[in-house]
Amino acid sequence: MSVLCDLLAPGLAVVFCGTAVGTASARRRAYYAGPGNAFWPTLFAVGLTPRRLEPEEYECITEYGLGLTDLAKTVAGSDRSLSAEHFDSGGLRAKIQKYRPRVLAFTSKRAAEEFVGHPVDYGLLPEPIGETALFVLPSPSGAARRYWCDKPWRELARLRGAAEPRVPPDAPQAALR
Repeated sequence: MSVLCDLLAPGLAVVFCGTAVGTASARRRAYYAGPGNAFWPTLFAVGLTPRRLEPEEYECITEYGLGLTDLAKTVAGSDRSLSAEHFDSGGLRAKIQKYRPRVLAFTSKRAAEEFVGHPVDYGLLPEPIGETALFVLPSPSGAARRYWCDKPWRELARLRGAAEPRVPPDAPQAALR
């Protein structure tokens, strides 16, 4: 049984994948809800959401073309408390092949490395899953603050923006089809 349910739908622009739900998030029953977690403020700051969402609003994230999942779905805790047996790389791969987001963005190096099976750097990885690009972000967790940098998050926002056609809000409805 999952600690928190996935928020996935066909054709999302970006699906964020954490290592596992943190203890505070499990307690609050909301993604990225730990004290000092920069996930929700960063989504807004880099332009991936039009307003700052609160963790308890996580279920509306698909409205913005974004989704949420974790590599370890059945446990909660910090990266250092997890072992290899907690990770379900095959399950994540199957979800990505089914829903086919444009980008699978790992919100920690550990999640990305467990998934791809080798060390990674922040940014775009050379090995997609079909047409889904893989991207590695610094962890937004308060516990990982010493590694924090929003530059890869801004790169992800630019990548997403380049993939989406921009239609002016006053454009005729025919332009939206």
